[in-house]
Amino acid sequence: MNQTEGPIAYTAIPDKVTRNAHAAFASDPAARIAKNAVSASPIRKVARVPEALSLDASTFDVQLSQGDITNQKRSGRCWMFASLNTMRFRIMKKLNLKTFELSQAYPLFWDKYERANWFFQNIIATANEPVTSRDVSFLLLDPLCDGGQWDMFRSIVKKYGVVPKDAMPETHCSSNTGDMDAFLTRFLRAGAKALRDMIAGGADKETLAAKQAELLEQFYRMLAICLGEPPKSFEARIRDKDDKLVVSGTFSPKQFFDEYVGMNLDDYISVINAPTEDKPYYRSYSVRFLGNVAEDGGVHYVNLPVESLKRAAIAQLKDGLPVWFGCDVDQNYLQDDGMMGITTMDADGLFGVPVMAGLDKAARLDYGESLMTHAMVFQGVNLDGEGKPTLWRVENSWGKDHGHDGYDLMTDDWFSEYVYQVVIDRKYLTEDELAAYDSASTPLAPWDPMGALA
Repeated sequence: MNQTEGPIAYTAIPDKVTRNAHAAFASDPAARIAKNAVSASPIRKVARVPEALSLDASTFDVQLSQGDITNQKRSGRCWMFASLNTMRFRIMKKLNLKTFELSQAYPLFWDKYERANWFFQNIIATANEPVTSRDVSFLLLDPLCDGGQWDMFRSIVKKYGVVPKDAMPETHCSSNTGDMDAFLTRFLRAGAKALRDMIAGGADKETLAAKQAELLEQFYRMLAICLGEPPKSFEARIRDKDDKLVVSGTFSPKQFFDEYVGMNLDDYISVINAPTEDKPYYRSYSVRFLGNVAEDGGVHYVNLPVESLKRAAIAQLKDGLPVWFGCDVDQNYLQDDGMMGITTMDADGLFGVPVMAGLDKAARLDYGESLMTHAMVFQGVNLDGEGKPTLWRVENSWGKDHGHDGYDLMTDDWFSEYVYQVVIDRKYLTEDELAAYDSASTPLAPWDPMGALA
């Protein structure tokens, strides 16, 4: 019989353990000093190591020039901002612009609309499972969060294109998505119940399709009220650094992407680093239930050693193109200093116990301590005498007042520990790496940490 079957025989903490803990704390001057410091200041400020912050952030060996820093505000659209920042970089370079910004509300609308369709189809596919099953519970848990992955953004742009920010500006709901997401999610759950009830009552495919169409029309109405309707075409006039009119005309969103971004989206693929036993390197993976545009399929990536991610990212930067990446941003991160570094905080020294040293990267994934939480863009890197990276320049989407004028610094050892995904042009991967990516993918469970949404 499995050990977890039946009641667990819980036992009380022995009095001796608590007495020993109290005595050890009372006799330790360092613990008392740490207590006094933490009682008056945030833990990260107390654990901050100033010597580890003395890094030159003014220039890099490889450095790209980007426009004004963007700001996702109170929304979880970092993956969209990072993706659009890689695309606006191409527009600025092509048109000789000082700065430029693509609409972030536009892909937000289409992602949520497509994700509603994806959700309803998954609900129908799992209708024979009890609502308490792990699959259905997962689908209902958070069907419409703001987060996503590169493959999902690629699917949206392939279908809908992009538009300048003026063509679909921000609304209160796009910059502050909490209430909108809550009402949309409640609607989706009610729709899920209606579909499951119809299936239980013997409804045929045509009846279900009609109901799903009705739900999607209603969902579109809610989105349009919150975000406005996305334009089918728009007027665009853009002047370059020299005040020369370089764009003037009427465009569809797909025409604008094709003409001014000019990016072969299918060439850019997701490469992950997950050093866990269940995901051997040089294999491709997908994640069940993870996607948005139904006809484009779900996410797909290849798992490689972290040095392969670094090598490809450096090659792409050297060719003058930024690199989208996903990481666990909150780990060992000093936000006020704009610094991600392994030695920037000494939590183990502060607490006198192995807090940070207790788990390696694989164990952090296996035991729920870490996963991808944020997407940003590499815009530069410093290299040592052997060409190995030492420091990365990171474009964030938290406004210009954050970090170093909107940029963060990332030490290379932090990259090794907390970067989980990069998006790379296929040409920067080796034949073996590409063969692994192009092989049949192994589906991961929906709740696998590599299915986390930035």
